[in-house]
Amino acid sequence: MLRIALQSKGRLNEKSLELLRESGISIEENSRRLLSKSSNFPMEVLYLRDDDIPQTVSCGIADLGIVGFNEVMERNYSVEVLKHLEFGKCRLSLAVPKYLDYAGPEFFNGKKVATSYPGILKSYFKEKGISCEIREIAGSVEISPSIGLADGIFDIVSSGGTLVQNGLAEVEVVMESDAVLIAAPGLDEEKRQIAETLMSRFTSVLRSRGKKYILVNVPNEKIDEALQIIPSMKSPTLLPLADKGWSAIHAVVDESEVWDKADRLKKIGAEDIVVLSMEKLII
Repeated sequence: MLRIALQSKGRLNEKSLELLRESGISIEENSRRLLSKSSNFPMEVLYLRDDDIPQTVSCGIADLGIVGFNEVMERNYSVEVLKHLEFGKCRLSLAVPKYLDYAGPEFFNGKKVATSYPGILKSYFKEKGISCEIREIAGSVEISPSIGLADGIFDIVSSGGTLVQNGLAEVEVVMESDAVLIAAPGLDEEKRQIAETLMSRFTSVLRSRGKKYILVNVPNEKIDEALQIIPSMKSPTLLPLADKGWSAIHAVVDESEVWDKADRLKKIGAEDIVVLSMEKLII
């Protein structure tokens, strides 16, 4: 039985559970439970605060965890990052009151910076050779300059709307972050195999996102041109049609490119273009 730690609430909780569901794993739904079991996979879910997950995985209470990469870097516990999961994307940035004349990181020499991520910030300033006072606070970091607690802040930024509301300007992006799957050091062979199965399912789900399955009929003399327009991940499927002189091409393309590719295919004489949604892409 594998135990995975998830954030107990919030956006990462929702996205993590969604990923599990799309991977065919059914989890008992009970918001008041600390532990929930899967009915069809050898795994149970442990619900925790996000900043507790790295330590819990590091000491082996949980075998795996899904948590923001920023928390992994800040807590600096011994865990293995198995996979970046492509959701929960954000950045950790420095920000200052927008009316200030900011000329570069040297601005922070001798200044006070408020943050909930002192470890990452300390490493950044050390690398830049900057000496400043780091004031660690929990929550409401963005109000620190307006109440005189700090000259600037270092915090998570997604859209940047909170900074604007508090009269701040983002001036330096220190690191990018997303949700990651982490593992405890030294998983035994049985748990490692379960974890590899889980990662394979995650990979299949993530690779299918933003992809479309396209079917198109093309004249045989235009096959080479069509294959240049819609090259697949390995090789497109090519099937002869009952109507002699025509073939069908099946391929996977990025959703953002569907209309452009359809227009180009039509220009070379392709017909009957069908675009289908994809649920899984199992490699």
